[in-house]
Amino acid sequence: MINLTINGKDVCVPKDSTILDAAKKLNIKIPTLCHMSLYDMQFFNQHASCRVCVVEEVGRKKLLPACGTPVSEGMKIATDTPRAIRARRTIVELLLSDHPNDCLICPKNTDCELQQIAADLGVREIKYQGEMVTVPVDNSTYSIVRDMSKCILCKRCETMCSNVQTVHALTDIGRGFDTIMGAAFNAPMNETTCTFCGQCLAVCPTGALTEVNNVSKVWDAINSNKVVIVQTAPAVRVALGEEFGMEPGSLVTGQMVAALRRLGFDKVFDTDFAADLTIMEEASELIHRIQHGGKLPLLTSCCPGWIKFLEHQFSDMLDIPSTCKSPHEMFGAIAKTYLAEKMGVKPEDMVVVSIMPCVAKKYEAARPELSEGPDHDVDIVITTRELGLMIKEACIDFVNLDEEEFDNPLGESTGASVIFGTTGGVIEAALRTAYEMLTNKTLEFVEFQQLRGMQGIKEATIDIDGMPINIAVSHGLGNARKLLEKIRSGEANYHAIEIMACPGGCIGGAGQPFHHGDMTLLEKRANGLYKDDRSKTLRKSHKNPMIKKLYDEFLGEPYSEKAHELLHTEYVARKKV
Repeated sequence: MINLTINGKDVCVPKDSTILDAAKKLNIKIPTLCHMSLYDMQFFNQHASCRVCVVEEVGRKKLLPACGTPVSEGMKIATDTPRAIRARRTIVELLLSDHPNDCLICPKNTDCELQQIAADLGVREIKYQGEMVTVPVDNSTYSIVRDMSKCILCKRCETMCSNVQTVHALTDIGRGFDTIMGAAFNAPMNETTCTFCGQCLAVCPTGALTEVNNVSKVWDAINSNKVVIVQTAPAVRVALGEEFGMEPGSLVTGQMVAALRRLGFDKVFDTDFAADLTIMEEASELIHRIQHGGKLPLLTSCCPGWIKFLEHQFSDMLDIPSTCKSPHEMFGAIAKTYLAEKMGVKPEDMVVVSIMPCVAKKYEAARPELSEGPDHDVDIVITTRELGLMIKEACIDFVNLDEEEFDNPLGESTGASVIFGTTGGVIEAALRTAYEMLTNKTLEFVEFQQLRGMQGIKEATIDIDGMPINIAVSHGLGNARKLLEKIRSGEANYHAIEIMACPGGCIGGAGQPFHHGDMTLLEKRANGLYKDDRSKTLRKSHKNPMIKKLYDEFLGEPYSEKAHELLHTEYVARKKV
């Protein structure tokens, strides 16, 4: 342990701590910009490249970056000297001298950390004028926009992409003043191994990385002559409230449905219905593989970021993921066939809008494998944040809305479907159904605690009437890589694995309100979903009466030829560049 003094207060911290760590223990705030600690301090970005966190070492009169300087015995630090404050202000002024002055129309306006620090430091003018970096905007993908003129070279995106997700699509290129963050040879992002998980934009402190904004497309659809239906993912209902100052994890399902009707959607449905449908197909596929000597383990296929990661990094293993489409894509396929027929609407006259916690869903909706000719299963995807913007734009008093119910027949769901939104939820939901399908017995205790929690990789053996089923769960693509390498080498022996690209699962998706790596916030969102599950009368997907009706009237049996035609897909081997 090391003893030191900060602003005249004594503190004792472990020897591998930084000045910033010690200050946090004393609740002393030091501004930071490039620094980032994520998910209970498992990952760090400590380049100390911006120097916004400089403090002064008393006696030596030396300025030190707090985030990158180790503590030493007897050190005396002052965070509030005129010299330290002037240095921080000058650093921010220099950053602003090479930054566009378009804050009012920037997608990150009011969410920009550079903007906030400039305000806190009292920066009211751009003192330094000179050359500015000009880089063409990269909008080559359906998910992510890169505007490197707004990059401050904090390298948070690289830390997230390389260290956490192990995708390695981003690095610094160029030299000196011309350095930018980008892909090798400055290739557009649609030509790289980028999975479009969006975790880079989730940690970007400025507007250098943002999602593709589809709000105008939704308004255009609502104001057209077409029938516009909307579906909402499980994770959205426990995060949307944060956009309106509500406590993280608040369940706002009823208010959300009411707001969507006020926005002008013709029908408001629940993606949870399609999550139940996914379980019917995925559990049936798992049982079929177990009983007929099929390829194991079965990997869940709900997450498009993880699927694209597999296609690039493990293209020799494309035969093990489930062939099931993701829930919102299943919903789109059923909406444009079964529902369209019931409503008397031609598929081409229907627009399906998905509200997702994820920016990779925007890319997924455009995949040719999920289209019937030019007609996509899902037409437009917007994120939780984009829905929040639409509600604010329409001046809807969200917090005080009376709760309303989803429309039917695609609005009925069970508790199993709502937990899809958190890590471990998909495989838990599948086990609830697979158990009863395999044994013809009632599963009394439906909560599998060993599959819950925020550990990066969870393993469990579930006893199904004397049959041991080996399960693994991972979230974050770096953890997925570890599991896949164990499978490839033959070291691991699992029956089924759930993988989600984003830390925490969908609750931590890049389209959610920014969580800044706070694991406690993700846990509150997860607890909100588990609470919703426990409140449901029906907690097993195969008990959903609307799902039964769909199979009776339209699909036949789970895993049938008709179900394969509409609800299953295939994958593509992609270059590992």
